[in-house]
Amino acid sequence: MKIPTVALIGKPNVGKSTLFNRLAGKRISIIEDTPGVTRDRIYSMVSYSDYKFHLIDTGGIDLGDGNFNKEIKVQAELAMDEADVIVFIVDGKEGLGANDYLIRDMIRKCNKKVIVAISKMDSKVSRENLYSFYELGFEYYIPISAEHNSGIFDLLDEIVRDFNDIKDIEYNEDVVKFSIIGRPNVGKSSLVNALLNEERSIVSDVSGTTRDAIDTPFIYNKRDFVVIDTAGIKKQGKIYEDIERYSVLRALKAIDRSDVCLVVLNIEEGIIEHDKHIAGYAIEAGKAVVIVVNKWDKATEDMKTVTKEIRNNFAFMPYAPIVFTSALTKKRMHTIMPEVIKVYDNSHKEIKTSIVNEIIGEAYSLNPSPSYKGRRLKIYYVNQVDKAPPKFLFHVNDKTLLHFSYERYLENKLREAIDLEGTPIVLQFKNRGE
Repeated sequence: MKIPTVALIGKPNVGKSTLFNRLAGKRISIIEDTPGVTRDRIYSMVSYSDYKFHLIDTGGIDLGDGNFNKEIKVQAELAMDEADVIVFIVDGKEGLGANDYLIRDMIRKCNKKVIVAISKMDSKVSRENLYSFYELGFEYYIPISAEHNSGIFDLLDEIVRDFNDIKDIEYNEDVVKFSIIGRPNVGKSSLVNALLNEERSIVSDVSGTTRDAIDTPFIYNKRDFVVIDTAGIKKQGKIYEDIERYSVLRALKAIDRSDVCLVVLNIEEGIIEHDKHIAGYAIEAGKAVVIVVNKWDKATEDMKTVTKEIRNNFAFMPYAPIVFTSALTKKRMHTIMPEVIKVYDNSHKEIKTSIVNEIIGEAYSLNPSPSYKGRRLKIYYVNQVDKAPPKFLFHVNDKTLLHFSYERYLENKLREAIDLEGTPIVLQFKNRGE
């Protein structure tokens, strides 16, 4: 089952941002932010009623003086193109206007499920306007007040109603799926082509879950793989900076479906914040990661210098291996697949409880946790409870005594003793008797 995408569309000042914040708020259950991931999002991962979905916000669509704002139009079209469900927000107090009809005509071309959310339904005027919105001609109408949390759960119920029908391409469990992610113009597609030409034993090309995702199954060293490529967004002058942020959404979709993510950097352009945001989502999703420095034939610095720069910029994933390649010259392309296999295998490792306890016991003996108000964290025992990524459960006396620096120390000790290169690991702490 793939994670669906829901887009919020509407003219300015209809309460779109308020609804976005309400749906993405902790009252519903949002997956928390992670270091390395921007907090200024136009999208969030939302959990509701055993479902997860990507929620996209868009700029308000306004006709203005008759010239349709090109930037907003591109944003809205991209969002609707990526969406499985469109929530069309209209203003219950104002009633229908020219912008609403324009948006209706845009949405009709998409052939997606549309829910009309009639906002600001907390006044007499809004209630009197309610039935006028039915002339828009859509099937689903939900009156809401995001500010007062009215109708929100009815809206969520309708959003997730058909999610079970949204299918993804399915592969056998032993197939290793890896995605090529990164901002536009870093050479993702050329990297895929070079990789497949280098290790060519392709089974077939499969259309992916969007028009921009391509799945290519192939065989390498007698193992089955699928490489997932997502096309970037081409430069369009001033629009580029804004719509580039939507490339993260495509990366999110590829990340969801992957076991391993190759984060591609362009050595010519250097590292920017957008690169870190995309990598941060892979970590947030618990995926194994390899950093691929592409266009190495254009490098003006040595590997040691570039490696140091990458480590400084990607301090939130110091365990990720780095490979240097050139899709154009095919230089060092052979280094990628061994790293994909290694980090995949590491993310699926299962470590015996006795070994984990020996490592943690020794770490604790060397450096006991700091005391707080005369009390100290005690670790009774540890066991691995999940894989992909490996998750370790620490049974302790009082988890409130845990300091984040000591948690980092314990993670480092696990990594020193066990090869977990390329994979995030999760440490959970549980009080005895919980």
